[in-house]
This record gives sequence, C-alpha cells and structure tokens, in this order.
Amino acid sequence: MDIPISSRDFHCLQLACVALGLVAGSIIIGVSVSKAAAAVGGIFLGAAGLGLLIFAYPFLKARFNLERILPTIGDLRIHPNPGSDQGEGRSGTNGNKEGARSSLSTVTRKLEKLKPGSRGTEEG
Repeated sequence: MDIPISSRDFHCLQLACVALGLVAGSIIIGVSVSKAAAAVGGIFLGAAGLGLLIFAYPFLKARFNLERILPTIGDLRIHPNPGSDQGEGRSGTNGNKEGARSSLSTVTRKLEKLKPGSRGTEEG
C-alpha cells in the first residue's frame, strides 16, 4: 500500500496541514465563549507551530549551519570571577555565614529593645 510521493508534494502537504491548523485554531479561539474551547484552539495553534517548525527545520539547518552553531551554544558556561566579591582572605561561605549571624544578632538586639519589659535597659 505504499504510494510513491515526490518530496515537493510532501512539503506542500506539510504546509497545507500547518495552514489548516493555524486557521482552525484561530477560528476556534475567535468564536469560543468558554475557556475550554479557547484552550482547544490553543492546542491547534501549538500543533500548527510545531508543524511549521518541523517544516522549516531543513531550511534553517541549511541556512544557519546548525551543526556548527548548536554545539557552540551547548558549550556556553558561566565562569564567575573568584575573589572579586570576597573579603580579606575569607571564603565566600564563611563570609555569608558570618554576615547572616551578624544580621541575626542585630535583629535580636532590636527585638529586645522593643519588648515592653526592657525599656529600662535602653537607657543604661
């Protein structure tokens, strides 16, 4: 049951399916009253977008040389500059712990000052 089809006919059929999905999704969203119907239209639009991506992939691959670009994008890494934001010889984790402890003690002191029974200790 194999029917021979040329690549041109296949691409035309692919593009026709994409166009049909876009039109159907747009019509469904346009006439929908409920959110569920609009969601179905969104599914049609998403499927049409995926079909368009599948249709355009060979052209994009040939035009932008994706075999060269994609591995380069995958090798991107963020390399922070060590020591740029650290104190005098302290490691970043110790500095963070000490900073958290000092801010915690500051908050504790302020809360102690706000307690009703500790008003007499503020003056002394």
